[in-house]
Amino acid sequence: MILLDFPYVSDFLLQTIIDNKFPVIATKEAKKIVGKKAINWIAEKDAALLLRQNPETPIYTNSENSISWIQKNTQGTALPEIIDLFKNKYKFRALIKEAYPDYFFEAVAVENLRDLDVSKLEFPFIIKPAVGFFSIAVYKVDRASEWISTVEKIENDIARTISLYPKEVIDNTEFIIEQYIRGEEYAFDCYFDGEGNPVVLNILHHVFTSENDVSDRVYSSSREIIEKLHNPILDFLSLIGSKVKLRNFPLHIEIRMDEEGHLFPIEVNPMRFGGWCTTGDLSWFAYGINSYEYFLYGKKPDWETIFKTRKDKKYSLILLDNTTGLKPGEIEGFDYDTLLRDFKKTLHLRKINLDKFGVFGFLFTETSKENEAELKEILHSDLLKYIKIKANLAKKLEV
Repeated sequence: MILLDFPYVSDFLLQTIIDNKFPVIATKEAKKIVGKKAINWIAEKDAALLLRQNPETPIYTNSENSISWIQKNTQGTALPEIIDLFKNKYKFRALIKEAYPDYFFEAVAVENLRDLDVSKLEFPFIIKPAVGFFSIAVYKVDRASEWISTVEKIENDIARTISLYPKEVIDNTEFIIEQYIRGEEYAFDCYFDGEGNPVVLNILHHVFTSENDVSDRVYSSSREIIEKLHNPILDFLSLIGSKVKLRNFPLHIEIRMDEEGHLFPIEVNPMRFGGWCTTGDLSWFAYGINSYEYFLYGKKPDWETIFKTRKDKKYSLILLDNTTGLKPGEIEGFDYDTLLRDFKKTLHLRKINLDKFGVFGFLFTETSKENEAELKEILHSDLLKYIKIKANLAKKLEV
């Protein structure tokens, strides 16, 4: 069963739904998204009854906007509590604390941030919304003197994004301060099958420009990355499974691996894969894995066979976020053609309305080892080379 919602449903996900006749819950949002396409609809009341009678019914949602529907329509089951447990970073860390006895974290109300005495905390640390999305209002703090300027950035982020996402997606009333783990960051899609066994569908390396970078610009996957992380991730998922009973349950998880190879959770996103149909679609473009089918049919990737035809390749998801320093109202357009010429092999380009969502789009690429410089360049780029500035502003800049 599928629960569709805004802001975005990819053509690939829609075609998968149509080809497989997956039941789609007939919400007003889903009907608006789908339009006149031939869909196997299931009425909201029937879907809600099915989930209450059998909470282990496989259900996938493309967007965290639909969390409120789940919480409203599955009262009396464990689903609302499970979703809240994963969405709230503080609650999740408390759940697995015994496996990380020395890991520091604490919750702080947003109204108390300015007056918080951080001098007694161990630096560096990370501050982020307890319930968040898209690295919004996430910052690394290296010293006490940075605190007030960091709080000001957080307040600006809240003002800028408060109307973009519902409270179930980003709740800026409570923040979590936690220990900074030095190491490499990864993201992956997975699900727990009908027997409670974890299945990994992809693993991506979240690449940064520096320790202070908290952006989402580049995520890359490869045979080497998956082979290195697959078994440690299964162990981590087994830990989660020992704490929470999960059956037919999809997740998108971000972790950090320290120098000793220990995995630390960053966030666990329930009932979906990567937002904006990104990582789920990338699995198809990169490895021929239809993540949506794999979850709903309970299939597992045959990595050994998959890797035979994908040697020395890196598959990347690139977020074209607005790092230009320009406000959306100052930008006339984005030169996607020039962008595409800067990459040897583009798998897919997804254009997004900057004014509405604050990003220019997403790019999916395949990169050979000899072309990896293209990934480094886009990682460090402010994207100004692709920007057409509005005429009135351009004249002012010339003066």
